[in-house]
Amino acid sequence: MSSSAVPHSGPAAPPVRRSGLTWWKALVAGAVGAAVVNLIVLAVAGLAGASLVVADGGEEHPITVGGVIGASVVPLVVGTGAALVTALWKPVFLRIAQYAGGGLALLSVAGPLSSDADGGTVVALSLMHLTLGVAVVITLSLHRRHRARGVSTGARAGE
Repeated sequence: MSSSAVPHSGPAAPPVRRSGLTWWKALVAGAVGAAVVNLIVLAVAGLAGASLVVADGGEEHPITVGGVIGASVVPLVVGTGAALVTALWKPVFLRIAQYAGGGLALLSVAGPLSSDADGGTVVALSLMHLTLGVAVVITLSLHRRHRARGVSTGARAGE
């Protein structure tokens, strides 16, 4: 018998680093990112001379910082949050929610395009709607990467 029959006990493999974010980190990052980008769009539109007022039924509704933050954060948190919870049951819902969220954002651009507002305001609102759709897709993508890595390495997917 030779002494080379001893199994190799070299250095341990380095721990696997997962890319992507946990569900709650992805949700917070998406909400903050969407709000910040939409506030930048609002500021640029204001500096460019857009009225940032939408007329609806004879009433004028100003577009405010608080309104932009609320309209950026609430739909993203509710929609992607529901997708993340549903994905605990069936992970395929993450991909479906990416398509649905992006598609709904594209469809929602019809609102600003049909509004009674000046061109700068219409462009700003349209960009804000598209930003939210991109944020939904990116947020869910960040978590999908985390899940995919976690499942393939045997780690818990909800971490």
